[in-house]
Amino acid sequence: MKRSLFKKALAGFLSTALLILPVLAAEPQQPASWAVSQLADSYALGLVDDNYTTYIQSPVTMDQLETMTTVVSNKLALLELEPRTADAVGLVVDTTRGGVMNALYQEAATYDLPGVEEGPEAFLTGLGVVQGDGAGLAQERTCTYQEAMVMANRLILAIYDGQDAGSKGLLWKATNGDNTLYLLGTIHLDRDNVYPLHKSVRDAIQASEEVIFELDLNDLEGIALLQSLQTYQDGTTLADHISPELYQRVQTAAAALGMGPNDLDLYKPWALASTFSTLSMMDDTTGANAMAIDSYVNAAAANGGKAIGAVETYAFQGGIFDGLSPEYQETYLDSALAVFEMTLGGEPDPEIEQAAQLQEEMLSAIFASWKDRDPEAFAQVYDKQAIINSTDELNSKLFTQRDPGMIEAAAGYLETEGSHTYFMAVGAGHMVDPGGIVSGLKALGYTVELVP
Repeated sequence: MKRSLFKKALAGFLSTALLILPVLAAEPQQPASWAVSQLADSYALGLVDDNYTTYIQSPVTMDQLETMTTVVSNKLALLELEPRTADAVGLVVDTTRGGVMNALYQEAATYDLPGVEEGPEAFLTGLGVVQGDGAGLAQERTCTYQEAMVMANRLILAIYDGQDAGSKGLLWKATNGDNTLYLLGTIHLDRDNVYPLHKSVRDAIQASEEVIFELDLNDLEGIALLQSLQTYQDGTTLADHISPELYQRVQTAAAALGMGPNDLDLYKPWALASTFSTLSMMDDTTGANAMAIDSYVNAAAANGGKAIGAVETYAFQGGIFDGLSPEYQETYLDSALAVFEMTLGGEPDPEIEQAAQLQEEMLSAIFASWKDRDPEAFAQVYDKQAIINSTDELNSKLFTQRDPGMIEAAAGYLETEGSHTYFMAVGAGHMVDPGGIVSGLKALGYTVELVP
């Protein structure tokens, strides 16, 4: 696991494990307005990384083009399309716009897709992957990175949309008069090749005037508050609050992640436990940028010029964790670290191995139900009733102290005067019963239906 990924986790994880992603590029290289709308999907798919502002406007290189075509190839392979014998005549692949078009077309041409036999220009323009201007397609011109990125992103989405493919998510539509509220139950993680999302989810985001989350991921003051809650402010360090044995295990894990021996000393046990737990849930199906679904929705909404709302504050949500007893925090860290240590090749422990296996099976089932938009299957494997009934100090609080407020907030949007369309994205556990948002809104008399 990369050190940068660990730092990103510490910066953004609560119980919701949210990753903060800049929604617009900063200096020195700003993307063009027509490229900004493609950034969320491009980042989620791995076509750009955190450093994209250093190269987005530069000419694409052959190495970068090869990386892009690999992303396209891998994503198309997941569709299990009917293979096609490629044309015998080779195409020139270079860093001109025409060369990039040829490189991307070759990945699609290995499959039996409608119109692919017509060649690169006709096929790609027909899908809307390449869009010219008054001067035409300018295929001889050097291609910038953002142009290549947009073409690659459009190609993946166009083929997925043509196959009615992509992760559908747990998406409902609530209505009251002329008001519409889309409800997306999210998973605060990236794995099981969850991207791209289905067109119905992407369209619902763009159809909405405001997108609402558990927390405002763009609230810099709130993020700063979270960071202060996660760390000791009284002069003590982690070593003062946990056993020497557990502290040494944290040190060992930090070293394995490429971090310094004292880099984690200021973090409280609950913050480290949440982070180690989330990192242990990632696997080789996690995207290169590990973009949690909430972060994707936030980036897509903000880059699309949508207003951003939140149903909770960092003080409220962070306070749930920061209020955990010292004993619970230490136990929480111990158990979370034990599972994470297995990913580092630690000493096998039958009990921990069994717990890790159960976690893996549960996560796979949860993501399968989420991607298929099957709330019944999700509810069965998630078993919210058992979580609420648990004697665990944290588990029940995550719902009993939060679901009522989320139902109230959702109802408030539906009662807004006039005609409006909103999109609310909160953890999927808050959507399902007992006490979930969907049944809560129905009980209040609103119409709520699963999006077909």
